[in-house]
Amino acid sequence: MMLRSFPVLAMVASLAVGCSQPASTPTSPESTSSSLTLTGDNLAGAWNLLSIEPAGQARQSVPADASYTLTFTDGRLSTRADCNTCVGAYTVSGQTLTAGPALACTRAACPTLAFENAYTRLLSGESTVTASGTILVLSSARGVLRLAR
Repeated sequence: MMLRSFPVLAMVASLAVGCSQPASTPTSPESTSSSLTLTGDNLAGAWNLLSIEPAGQARQSVPADASYTLTFTDGRLSTRADCNTCVGAYTVSGQTLTAGPALACTRAACPTLAFENAYTRLLSGESTVTASGTILVLSSARGVLRLAR
């Protein structure tokens, strides 16, 4: 009886260990095999916003029928925030991305204005940046932005 239950116990233990880390936890760029150091070249190109999570609030997905993209090119960033656009400088130092000091944005009254304002607040300033595969996460005391290629 003891020998028959050992494989079942081993399987349960391995499942518990494998499930102990949440799947949504991003890994740092140093722990990925494709990139040892995060640079502007790693960020270059367009990213699509998946969600925002302002500090102390629930995660919010991008509103339906709205386009939110973030593009990095040669030390400059541009973002489409529904019917508005913002541009500005950015720098990367280690795992810190600094957007700004200020972003210049158009100010049309988009249907998603509250979401847009939260997004641009989270994007501006210093954030810790992590990349895992095609996912980019910007985290700060202001909250979290999740983007994908």
